[in-house]
Amino acid sequence: MMPQERAAEPGTGSGTRSGTGTGSGTGPDTVPATAPVPESDGVDEALALVAPQRAVRPQPGDPQPRESRPAEPPESRPAEAHRATAWPAAREVAARAGAAIGAAREPRRTPLAQALGQVLAQPLRALTDLPSFDTSAMDGWAVAGPGPWAIRSEGAVLAGHSAAPALEDGTAVRIATGARVPAETTAVIRSEHSRTDTGGHLHARREVVPGQDIRPRGQECRSGDRLLPAGTVVTPAVLGLAAAAGYDDLPTLHRPRVEVLVLGDELLTAGLPHDGLIRDALGPMLGPWLNALGADVLATRRIGDDAEALHTAVTDSAADLVITTGGTAAGPVDHVHPVLAKAGAVLLVDGVKVRPGHPMLLARLDGARHLVGLPGNPLAAVSGLLTLAEPLLRALAGAPVPPPYRVPVRDEIHGHPHDTRLVPVVHQGDEVVPLHYNGPAMLRGIAAADGMAVVPPGGARPGDALEILELPWSGFPAHGATDQGACFT
Repeated sequence: MMPQERAAEPGTGSGTRSGTGTGSGTGPDTVPATAPVPESDGVDEALALVAPQRAVRPQPGDPQPRESRPAEPPESRPAEAHRATAWPAAREVAARAGAAIGAAREPRRTPLAQALGQVLAQPLRALTDLPSFDTSAMDGWAVAGPGPWAIRSEGAVLAGHSAAPALEDGTAVRIATGARVPAETTAVIRSEHSRTDTGGHLHARREVVPGQDIRPRGQECRSGDRLLPAGTVVTPAVLGLAAAAGYDDLPTLHRPRVEVLVLGDELLTAGLPHDGLIRDALGPMLGPWLNALGADVLATRRIGDDAEALHTAVTDSAADLVITTGGTAAGPVDHVHPVLAKAGAVLLVDGVKVRPGHPMLLARLDGARHLVGLPGNPLAAVSGLLTLAEPLLRALAGAPVPPPYRVPVRDEIHGHPHDTRLVPVVHQGDEVVPLHYNGPAMLRGIAAADGMAVVPPGGARPGDALEILELPWSGFPAHGATDQGACFT
């Protein structure tokens, strides 16, 4: 079982620099058990997020929002004025921010060949009956009336050809799968269920039931029927259904555009770490992860510890969402807050009560653009991605929100005294097992995980049911992480 972490976190926040290799950061992402509890959970500030041009209708039971505040340089913000947002409220903020923008966008027509992975902006309705005519479900014989049947001399009825003449009682004709059934057909007899005699007559080897092996017109749907609701993700099967129903293109929502800015002078893109330099782990990881969330990643750019370069990159970006890594605290090269202040951004979330990753932030830039600032430590960055970027992107794209689900945990998980904790887990049967290597600078645990457990303040005991955040590539049940060298707590 993993020992409980005891070391206090430095005042500027662990993992807030952009070094993304293991070993970056200055201490465990925890605080002493005697740390003071903030007076506010940030819910009021968090809910003041709606873009100026679009209002979001308040829901019953919502806290009354207060006005969000402009970003300020860290040195101008008194410590007592800063209040981190509770983890559930932070996710709600991100989702509402994305929904306010996504709802204002007009759908676009996307050719079927380009629609995979996008989201339907409107319900998919059938443009025709399916099938659009009575069709044979099997290769065999179309017959009319009782048998035996005289075999008609013309060739077989084939798919894609014009309708064959109507059948008279007591006659049969060869027919292929998918072919239009001649008028007056009683049934289709499969080839393997029939025989012919020397007199040119067809005999059934089994009882013939009227309508057998005929797909009647409109069996699957009638023209105008709603096939799928708005918000459905376009899968290969959806493409097939849409094509069958008569579509050449689909009404889809815009895929959110994202730009990733990986910050820090200490990052290498190749080779082994040396001389204080470390490998960039986030650059290779974030783009594919964001693609899996339904975003189009315009670029992943690496920027040194240069405030002017960061300001230019943020203000000039054409992305709907800019994601930065590192630099979200108040250290000498933590430039994100000053850049946001200079850009006139409005902070919607400035710190979240979650470990790892509490120095994350969400800001509204000009117009409909947002920025999510992730901590620089790898697992802390993953925490920020799941907490802020994922709900924002899902709402921007109009994608359905997966229903929350809870699973009992097999082992005890030590918790933070006041904050939510996200812990990599793997499913085993009807339980989840917490994984080792779950420190803020580590990726070994998340690489073997198929979910992240949401651990409430104070921790969890064996058998406690915890909410599980699904990873975009995971499939449940567990994929056998024990065989991949994962170590359990």
